[in-house]
Amino acid sequence: MSDNASPARTHTHWPLLLLALTILVVTTVWPHSLSNEAGQADHLLAMLVFWAMCASFIRGVGFIPHHRLWRALFSIPAVGVALSAAGGRMFF
Repeated sequence: MSDNASPARTHTHWPLLLLALTILVVTTVWPHSLSNEAGQADHLLAMLVFWAMCASFIRGVGFIPHHRLWRALFSIPAVGVALSAAGGRMFF
């Protein structure tokens, strides 16, 4: 039995992939970037940064989830929301 449905074409989104790699390197080399002034881990900031990194990796390699919830959580606008919220958490 042959499947006539061809897989959807996906393309690498280089800016998002490079963003994900940058977040990966920065948080690995400088983990204190995810801590507060007292030196304690800021879990909300880490969650927001890692959400942005995961969404950037997922869309950066060209994968688009089928389920609406996952598609929304790992969309390009979600990267912007997560980074904006992380920036707000970090600087305000």
